[in-house]
Amino acid sequence: MDTAHSPWQPPLIWRGALLLTRALVGLLARLEVTGDVPAHLRRGPLVLAANHISPFDPVVMAAACHTRGIAPRIMATAGLFRAPVLGAAMRHAGHIRVDRGTSAVHRALDDAATAVARGSVILIYPEGRIGLDPGMWPESGKTGTARLALACGAPVIPVAQWGAHEVLPYRAPRGMLRGIARSLWRRPVIRVHFGAPVDLRESSAASPGAARRATGRIIDALTDTLAPLRPDEPDLPRHVDPGRPSDSSRAHRRNQG
Repeated sequence: MDTAHSPWQPPLIWRGALLLTRALVGLLARLEVTGDVPAHLRRGPLVLAANHISPFDPVVMAAACHTRGIAPRIMATAGLFRAPVLGAAMRHAGHIRVDRGTSAVHRALDDAATAVARGSVILIYPEGRIGLDPGMWPESGKTGTARLALACGAPVIPVAQWGAHEVLPYRAPRGMLRGIARSLWRRPVIRVHFGAPVDLRESSAASPGAARRATGRIIDALTDTLAPLRPDEPDLPRHVDPGRPSDSSRAHRRNQG
């Protein structure tokens, strides 16, 4: 991996936004962050793989990362980059645009690989969408996260979070004001845990099926990291969002080898 370039430094606008996310999450919920990232990896190169359960997830993950001294570059849907003000801010902050469902989607992986090679921390959602598993467990992942890690040789750390779905509903901005009002009153607990690095040493980017096998290991690790955060909700979540569709077609099956 080429790390001859100077390590990427988060722009002032992103450092300020990270502080704001801490304040925002603290206003709406009680954030509990456990686990850690080894000091030598906090400035990259590193891939953080997180589960995706709510539109509020990026705010939660930014706040959690800030508690650990990490300023990740987030791989985010292209729609956010098209927003007049938010899009400009995200580009200036160094985040990476993902044009899902288009031929340009591969450019996002190239951009992310370049960023990782230059020492960045990349935050990515390996499921590729807000998960629709009925139990809200991680779905079968897309291979992009694994391909990125295998191509760059960067370590992957699973980051599981639970509780963001109680703040913003799936269909936000529809129902957003109601969700915020409820959170201001109840202040739900949001738990985030940084897990142990995923062992991808047996995977080789050149071997057939390597990306799919590595993806399975990443989702396995993410599921294992999430389980202790929801001990009283092993099957179904207590908080039910009536606007959230259910889709079991991408249910994850644990790797067998």
